[in-house]
Amino acid sequence: MNKVLIIANCASGLYDFREDLIRRLGTLNQKVYTSVPVDEYVEELTSLGCKIIDTPVDRRGVNPVKDIKLLLRYFKIINQVKPDLVITYTIKPNVYAGLICRLKKIPYAVNITGLGTTFQNDGILKKLVTAMYKVSSKNAKVVFFENIENLEVFVNLGIVKKENTKLLNGAGVNLDKFSYRTYPENTQTVRFLFMGRVMAEKGVNELFEAMQRLYKNGYNFELDVLGNYEEDYENIINKYENDGWLKYHGYQNDVKPFIEKAHCFVLPSWHEGMANTNLECAAMGRPLITSNIHGCLEAVVENKSGYLCERKNANSLYDCLKKFIELPYDQKVEMGKQSRIHMEEVFDKTKVVDETIKKLFGE
Repeated sequence: MNKVLIIANCASGLYDFREDLIRRLGTLNQKVYTSVPVDEYVEELTSLGCKIIDTPVDRRGVNPVKDIKLLLRYFKIINQVKPDLVITYTIKPNVYAGLICRLKKIPYAVNITGLGTTFQNDGILKKLVTAMYKVSSKNAKVVFFENIENLEVFVNLGIVKKENTKLLNGAGVNLDKFSYRTYPENTQTVRFLFMGRVMAEKGVNELFEAMQRLYKNGYNFELDVLGNYEEDYENIINKYENDGWLKYHGYQNDVKPFIEKAHCFVLPSWHEGMANTNLECAAMGRPLITSNIHGCLEAVVENKSGYLCERKNANSLYDCLKKFIELPYDQKVEMGKQSRIHMEEVFDKTKVVDETIKKLFGE
């Protein structure tokens, strides 16, 4: 039995999006170790046969002392496990564990699930992260990407060679877990849904501005918001809840009941690797309104399964929302059906896992 070590910064994310991959590794007689911060999802990972190694990670911090400790922790873990293959997700595991694997000549695969804020602006931090990625990714067996723009950024910056990359359709979506659900009844009130961290980079400022404009213009709608605050939005959310058009539900472990009730999912994000929320809602047969950026646009067949709005543009988002509200009900239903079809054709998680395994093991 070979040993695979998966290193990530979040147990819940690893379970939610890589469960099928971990199961497949098990069928290939691979013993899976996971280096993650312990949270409530550790039991789920353990149920998949994973051996858990508790590894606290300061996901967004830039404290050099903490990062050096994390680097040393990864070094110790890799020495103890002696893996035959290491798979990393997110920036700190990618960079620090990747560097160790390169130095120790252990086969490793890097996953770029998004570029985050660092690559959105030129500056010293971007230069530093670029340099670190160049060093740590140089001898990777493969560098996986979830959208073509992220791949091209890395190639153009000289971080990786194109022949050493593999483009996947995101993490894919489990079509059984997120099965098609009957479209909500035709009512006077259109129910929109937003799921994600409540922060500016997810487009919530544009979303709230566009929704407030719809409200002032007399349109009947509601917006369900799922997700924790990343920034101080409590007062503004309270105001819109008092106005009657917004309902805030906080973080939810099970989002499916909210998707089922929604007429349309909205994600006007500024940047994404591949937005899993788009895929999950589309798989359940819901139209999408999302940003015209890589990581979002791939989930939409424009004017057929949803609409694309311009990033950071509340007017463009307003036009899309208004257009959807004014659609005849039967066209909304058909949009939802087309969303599901698109997921089946392009984003089936089984196909994504097949491509991943083939690249990792040549099977």
